[in-house]
Amino acid sequence: MLAESQDRFDRRGHLFVVADGMGAHAAGELASKIACEQIAMRYISSQKPDMGQALGEAVHQANTAIFDRGQSNPEFHNMGTTASALVLSQGQGYVAQVGDSRVYRLRDGVLEQLTFDHSLVWEMQESGQIRSDSPLGKSIPKNVITRSLGPGAHVMADLEGPFELQLGDRYLLCSDGLTGLIEDEDLGVLMDSLSIEKIAPVLVDLANLRGGPDNITVIVVDVTGEPMVAVSGGVKAKRASLEGGGFQWNSLQSSRTLLAATGICWAGAIGFAIAAVWGGSMWVGSAVVAFLLGLIALVMWATGIGATDDKRQSLNKRRGKKPTPSVVQGSYDSGLEKSEIATGTGPYRHYKVDQHQAVFTRLAGVVAEIRQSSEQNHWMLDWKSVEGIEAEAGQARTADQWKGAIEKQCDAALEAMSLLRRHHDDSAGDTSVDL
Repeated sequence: MLAESQDRFDRRGHLFVVADGMGAHAAGELASKIACEQIAMRYISSQKPDMGQALGEAVHQANTAIFDRGQSNPEFHNMGTTASALVLSQGQGYVAQVGDSRVYRLRDGVLEQLTFDHSLVWEMQESGQIRSDSPLGKSIPKNVITRSLGPGAHVMADLEGPFELQLGDRYLLCSDGLTGLIEDEDLGVLMDSLSIEKIAPVLVDLANLRGGPDNITVIVVDVTGEPMVAVSGGVKAKRASLEGGGFQWNSLQSSRTLLAATGICWAGAIGFAIAAVWGGSMWVGSAVVAFLLGLIALVMWATGIGATDDKRQSLNKRRGKKPTPSVVQGSYDSGLEKSEIATGTGPYRHYKVDQHQAVFTRLAGVVAEIRQSSEQNHWMLDWKSVEGIEAEAGQARTADQWKGAIEKQCDAALEAMSLLRRHHDDSAGDTSVDL
């Protein structure tokens, strides 16, 4: 939501929100719609002078609205949604996060993930119990989230910022339907090479070609113009007061999730063990894996998640982490008695954008696969336009102009997808029957 006036920009800046609903289709769609509407409305109308506090409270008020709606209708019970919100104003930015949608920033040739995924795999890795590159780490499902708006009356939201804005910064907000299918290294190169008009269509098409859902959400924002980076009064002092804050990823909701995960895994282990007795040794490995996953979840709960503030500080000290600040608490108009906002320490992951040649090769492969598929299915498509664009891409590659080469290769992929869509539309029209 772009500020409609200079006064609103001075007071609240620009707001961008991505929400990815969960549950039955109608319930998830409703939850995400409520999240976007409520966060925008509550943030803009907030009387809090601090943008970070206003944004955090708006997220909690959205949670209450979704929860209340779910309680009022059995069909919507336990509906939920992720939410990632970005505020950009005079020289400063804030991010509020619940769930596993993401906010990225591209700056000076480095892609940074500003948000922490509230997912089982991220939290187990953060606890130090497993490594992401270990066999067990790779076996954990990536789509199990530990926080969302709506299922519970209370939720902890992460607040990142204020962070400094720079001219040339490029921000990406997206749902996990995108990041689950496009690697971060590829994402950084595409964000670095494409114009803002092309990024979203290219990313969505590539994700869909790789088997992604149709409801992938992408927002791209460029920081341009001096008013965006001009620091307003008091911001520098505010930043200094927040330096040294640690990231608190503990929450009651996460604690309950891990306890539930322990029970589910161990119940599965018992089931697999029984199957092994009656059905043979093929189930033994599954029983062992389920038992170990449950054990790890239990250890995580006992050593970190759901711990008291004093215990968290002690654990952070032993792990060499910065002290975790006290959670911000307050009474909000949403009806929550107390809501929690954790101050984060993002960015959490960094990727140097230097794989342009490899990405170019993969994009050329995408176009080749589309063409091969069309030939195998005997689709009569005119590939002259695609071939012309690919020739331009090859010329840019020969001249070592990799950004231009990638942009042209993306144009070729978009044109190939357009050919396919026109073919399918024509085929549907040919087989339609007037009644």
